[in-house]
Amino acid sequence: MMILSRLIIALCVVSLFSIAVPSQPVKPGIDVLRDRGFDILRGKRVGLITNPTGVSADLEQTIDILHRSVNLVALFGPEHGVRGDVEAGRYIENYTDPRTGLPVYSLYGRTRKPTREMLRGIDVLVYDIQDIGVRSYTYISTMGYAMEAAAEYGVEFVVLDRPNPLTGVRVEGPMLDLAYKSFVGMYPIPYVYGMTVGELARMINEERWLNGGARCNLTVVPMEGWKRAMWWDETGLQWIPPSPNIPRSETAMFYVMTGLLGELGTVNQGVGFTLPFELVGAPWIDAAALADALNRRSLAGVYFRPTHYKPFYVALNNHTYRYSGVQIHIVDRNRISLSAVMLTVLDVLYRTYPDRNIYERARTGKVEMFDKVLGSNRVRHMLVSYSRVEEILRWFDRESAEFKRARLRYVMYD
Repeated sequence: MMILSRLIIALCVVSLFSIAVPSQPVKPGIDVLRDRGFDILRGKRVGLITNPTGVSADLEQTIDILHRSVNLVALFGPEHGVRGDVEAGRYIENYTDPRTGLPVYSLYGRTRKPTREMLRGIDVLVYDIQDIGVRSYTYISTMGYAMEAAAEYGVEFVVLDRPNPLTGVRVEGPMLDLAYKSFVGMYPIPYVYGMTVGELARMINEERWLNGGARCNLTVVPMEGWKRAMWWDETGLQWIPPSPNIPRSETAMFYVMTGLLGELGTVNQGVGFTLPFELVGAPWIDAAALADALNRRSLAGVYFRPTHYKPFYVALNNHTYRYSGVQIHIVDRNRISLSAVMLTVLDVLYRTYPDRNIYERARTGKVEMFDKVLGSNRVRHMLVSYSRVEEILRWFDRESAEFKRARLRYVMYD
């Protein structure tokens, strides 16, 4: 009986994974372009904006594919660099790539927008970077600036499309108030925008969101086999961290839920430990009490478990502490509202620990950055005035209604 039970369990596991993973993986844009014989790049001098996530389905670097197949003349690196070895927020200088001998121009250093000199001798800029589907993640801002430069200097712009790890159906969170426009929020889209980078590029271009209402000569190379409702583990593709603290595809979900705590710096969110964005902790938190307060909110698809941990490197006010708090467990990813969890964590921390006001205790400039990342100061003002989470979520829905209608003009996949 024991052997039979184990066999049944094993068969169920095999069955589960055979459903989750397609027999043929999704083809990213680079694979589709390769199948087409690089038709749109032939005879042109090519610049490539990429990082380690720019790979084919068989994990070959887009840099290497284009270097041997077309006239690749320059590389451009976003935040974290072309090789992904630079921590968040660190400026990067121009240099020569030791593998290819090509010049590498930094788009996260003295300039975030390609200059005329950088684009001299380039006919077409190709963008191939994996995004996480969140407005504050800076790669889409890099893409927008590069599109602006392409429009200004008469350079073609090509986006090699990739899956959105949050699916292409999930649209959540506050819209950007353009008074808070910045590199962590450049376009009037929700915090979770439910589009691929190719679809977003089309929307940016056609809605005239580039500087001065310009439009670039844009081509999106679509994926093959991707469906809007797909999660990453259903694509058959390998996940490559797009930045050091997004080690797994599901980390993108946790980034939405707790990333804002990192902007304040008054509560740790797991960065510095092995579970980035999956934890909420501080030396002064009662783990069991916080877990109980959060679980009493009965949020769909999520469970909060008391935990204790100590980061491996400095994470809070220049000190490493032993933290108490909660680990966030996603128990049903299709039912969870990431925005509801985000707001509830902030709300419960504020209400439960009024003497540890997470906003007032933030260092100079941190609250302003919190608002900038959210794209508005209204969320914070509503939370500190004890507005109910449900009320804030209804406001999110009202604000994003027009975006949801407009985005349908640019979607490329079923």
